[in-house]
Amino acid sequence: MGAIREVTKKNGNKSFHAEVRLRGFPPVRDSFRTRTQAKQWIQDTEAAIRDGRFKNQSNSRKHSVAELIDKFVANSIPKHPIYYAKKVQLLNRWKDELGHLFLSELSAPHITAVRDKLLSETTSKKTRRSASTVNRYLAAFSKVLSEWEWLEENPMLKISKPKESHGRDRFLDRNEIHRLLEACKASSNPNLYAIVALAIFTGMRYGEIIKLQWCDINFERRFITLQETKNGEKRIVPITWEVIQILHGCPSYGNNLNGCLFKSSKKANSALPISIRKSFAKALKTAKIENCRFHDLRHTAASHLAMNGATQGELMAILGHKSPAMTHRYAHYSQTHLSMLMERTCKTFGGSNE
Repeated sequence: MGAIREVTKKNGNKSFHAEVRLRGFPPVRDSFRTRTQAKQWIQDTEAAIRDGRFKNQSNSRKHSVAELIDKFVANSIPKHPIYYAKKVQLLNRWKDELGHLFLSELSAPHITAVRDKLLSETTSKKTRRSASTVNRYLAAFSKVLSEWEWLEENPMLKISKPKESHGRDRFLDRNEIHRLLEACKASSNPNLYAIVALAIFTGMRYGEIIKLQWCDINFERRFITLQETKNGEKRIVPITWEVIQILHGCPSYGNNLNGCLFKSSKKANSALPISIRKSFAKALKTAKIENCRFHDLRHTAASHLAMNGATQGELMAILGHKSPAMTHRYAHYSQTHLSMLMERTCKTFGGSNE
């Protein structure tokens, strides 16, 4: 049953502390400005507990959106330090826009208004913000809202996400790969060839490659351990004898075991990551390859793996994808491989050559 206790504050204002105690359930308490509100809360709460649909909403009336974001930044983001700065940047926008609201006031229309504002704005590059970027804002805030049970329902579940483009399907064919690697070998940048070759032969991301240390490589068992990845988990990447030979050719090979593979001669005493932007662009021009970004090398690795019969599970393991949907984009390359296999098989049975 419920009870109400009237409390007079130092400034003379009154509040009404309500409490519900039902046998077999922990006590529930909340405070209100009027006795009528307290009585109504007791009735609603008792009915909800008996029906099995009660969720304590007291926190939503005590804490603001800004407080929830601050709690998340302090407690959850440090678990994935590699993306700390980016996550904080995304969440600070929500804090600026909606931080003044109590969680009990936050609704789907508030989030929709911010979503539409993000979509309508132009970035520092004077281009309209992409749907995929806006979805990252939404995903970051949704994670915050669902981290603790301070809300009865996550209003983000009612928000429709902007439709993203299908993404780039650019990958290099065998001839382009050969021309690019030859151009990288001839580059004045001593690290360019190994970095590009690792991206093509392993599917690793640029950020994963440039953070590699020699202690991450097991030459005997032929695999690389990525200590920091995009999803915050370690990943094991198998390597071939050809990749091992490339690693042996790195300028830093044989140096400090805990040292980085790739160091810039211009930043020998700096902790900043090296950059191959200019030398990579020059190599592409020398190789006469157009419409290619460094991340397309990862697509190149995945596409050729699929064309050589790699299963979806194998692609997920090598690329570090957590969802099958992320590797589904390469399914049609695998289908092409299977079609060619069927054609070759039919020919061995004396089928038509047409």
